[in-house]
This record gives sequence, C-alpha cells and structure tokens, in this order.
Amino acid sequence: MVTYKYKALSKGGIEIEGVIKAHDKNDAVIKLKEEYGLIVDIKEVASLDLFKKDIGKGKVTDKDIALMCQQFSILLTAGLPIARTVELVGVRSENKALKHILASVAEDVTAGYSLAGSFQARAQNLPISFIETIRAGEESGSLEMAFGRLAGFFEKKANVSGKVKSALTYPIFVIIVAVIVIAIIMGYAVPVFTTVFTDMGVDLPLPTRLLIAMSGFFKVATLPLICMIVALIIAYRLLKKKESWAIKFDKIKLKLPLIGKISIMNASSQFANTFSTMLAAGIPAVRALGITARSLPNAYMTDEILKTVGIVEQGQSIGNALRQVEEMPELLVEMTAVGEDSGSMEHTLEVVGHYYDTEVEYVTSRAVKMIEPVIISVLAVFVAFILLSVYMPMFSMYGNIG
Repeated sequence: MVTYKYKALSKGGIEIEGVIKAHDKNDAVIKLKEEYGLIVDIKEVASLDLFKKDIGKGKVTDKDIALMCQQFSILLTAGLPIARTVELVGVRSENKALKHILASVAEDVTAGYSLAGSFQARAQNLPISFIETIRAGEESGSLEMAFGRLAGFFEKKANVSGKVKSALTYPIFVIIVAVIVIAIIMGYAVPVFTTVFTDMGVDLPLPTRLLIAMSGFFKVATLPLICMIVALIIAYRLLKKKESWAIKFDKIKLKLPLIGKISIMNASSQFANTFSTMLAAGIPAVRALGITARSLPNAYMTDEILKTVGIVEQGQSIGNALRQVEEMPELLVEMTAVGEDSGSMEHTLEVVGHYYDTEVEYVTSRAVKMIEPVIISVLAVFVAFILLSVYMPMFSMYGNIG
C-alpha cells in the first residue's frame, strides 16, 4: 500500500489534514470522497513508502522467483488463504527486494485487491510473463497450478543461464588475469630493463625499441584510456535505457560472430518456453504472443515480434506472421506453425524450447572452445615478444664483451 498525505474539507466546512494508505492515488481519492465533502490536496509521502524506495535497488533472480513460485504452489495447494500465503512466503524469502515486494503485496491483497494487480503495481523488476500468468491463474481459479508452471519455467531458465555463465567464467577470468599481468609488466618491469640498457649504452634492436615505446605509451595513456572506456560504458548504459537505441544496439549484437548466434539461440529458447507457459496458463494465443515478445532479452527481437501481433489480429496465422521476422530460426517458425495447425502448439513449443535450451549450451561451449586457443595464442605471442625484446640486447652485450 502507498501512503498519501491529504487536506480535505469535511461536510461541515472544517479543514482536515491526515494520511491514508491506498493501492494508488485514484483509490485514495475514492476512499476520501466517501468520508469528506471536498479534497483540497493529496500527495504521496515518499519518505514513508519504504517499499518503493528500496525495491529499485534490489535484484530478483530467476532462481529467487522459481523458489517463491514453488512455495506459493505448495501453500495454496494445502488450502491456505492467498493473503496468508503471500505473508508466509515473504517472511521466508532471503532476497531483500522480494521480501519488500511480498510485504506490500500482502497488504494490498488483505485490502481486497487482486494478486496480479498488486504485483504489477509493486514490482517493476518482476518479468511480465510472471504477472500475466498469475493474472490468468486468478481469472481461471487455478492459481496454484499457475505458480507450479512458473516454478518449473523459472527453474529451467535459471539452470540454462547458470550453465552459460559457468562456461564463460574461465575465459573471462583468463582475460582479466592476462590484462593485469601485462599491465604490471609494461608499467614496472619494462622501465627497469630500459634503464639498465640505457646505462650500458647498448644499441637496442627493433623489438626492444618497440617494447619500450609501447611501455612509454601505456604509461602516459593508461589513465585516459581507462576514463574513455568508463565513459563509453556509461554512455552505452544510458542510451540502452532508451527503446530506440536499445533496438539498434541489440540488432548489431545479432550480427556479431559467435555472440550473434548465441543471442539468437537464447532468444529462441526463451520465446518457445515462455509462449508454451503462457498458453498452458490459459492465456489467449495473441495476448500470449505479445507477452512473450516483451519478455525476450533482445530489444530488436521484441520489437520485430510485437509487429507480428497486429498481423495476427488481422486474421493471419501466427506461423505466417513469424515468417516475417528474419532473425527467427526457420525450425522455430515451422514448428510453431505445425503446432498451430494441429492444435498442439503448447506441447510443440515445449519440445522446441527444450531443443533450444540444449542448443544454447552447445553453441556457448563451442564458442568458448574456439576462444580459448585464441586467447592462449595471443598471450603466447606477447610473452615471446617480451622475452625476445629483453634477451636480444643482452645477447648483443655479451657478444661485444667477447
């Protein structure tokens, strides 16, 4: 519930000030009008709304949502009232953001508001697929089944994401260590050798002169380069918040080697799994298509699939509409069309989703196996270049002594 401060005139004309808790501003106005003749002023008290202040700072992972949904499903199946269920799950939650969400949702549900509406108003960091599946469960009277489906869906999504991150951990770690080592060598070791060679008056070969020049450059340019990289990252994140720029960036991402293929496979996996879950929850196909599009991790794919919703509403089949999205894999489009024609789209998409889950893991592991030799080769060449640059003047010096 949100806290509002108000000024109102009673039916006798007396000015009254106070605070009221309501679902939103309109709800607060309706409640006040029932009691007072005229509302002079009403505004939200942000300082008292602890939930709203903290919720944006926390992160809710797929694993957290899966565990929450599993608890909801168990408690609702056991026959607990929905308000008490929300309260219990909130108390048990270890995620601070989720705990705040559930505490506020429990207040709303106790006051008589719908569960989906409360989640939607309170939790901007929860996926739209979660909100809409809960709404469908409420409308059909099968809320515990809706939570059960969501638990399986987010558990599966978290597992796939975890495997991808695990595969990428090693090469990222190697790159970070390599950058640190190279920075130390160029910043501290090379200047020491440079001083020694200069004092001895040895004619330096080309590789050594190049190494010294590189060391001098990085010594001067390191801070500006770091500032430039940080500025680019900040600019990218700020622009990414704008829908038009997010679509442009994500379109470019799909064209990149390796990364593009992984992005397409990942989007296809989420499309099939989310669409299947939405249909299983009883959401109409056109509405489910729109929800699925908005839940995808790639803004360009989201934009392209959302365009197909209007085409489907005009009477075309979903399969034909999806054929107009160039980035959609042919297998996914054709299997969706087959499922639509046979009346088993939910099951067909579930099977296709499992296929693309496996494909994401395979493509990611294959990309990592291709990147690892490249990283090792580059490091080997650089180490060899440093050794050659250091030892060549020493050999020249020993030759002159002989």
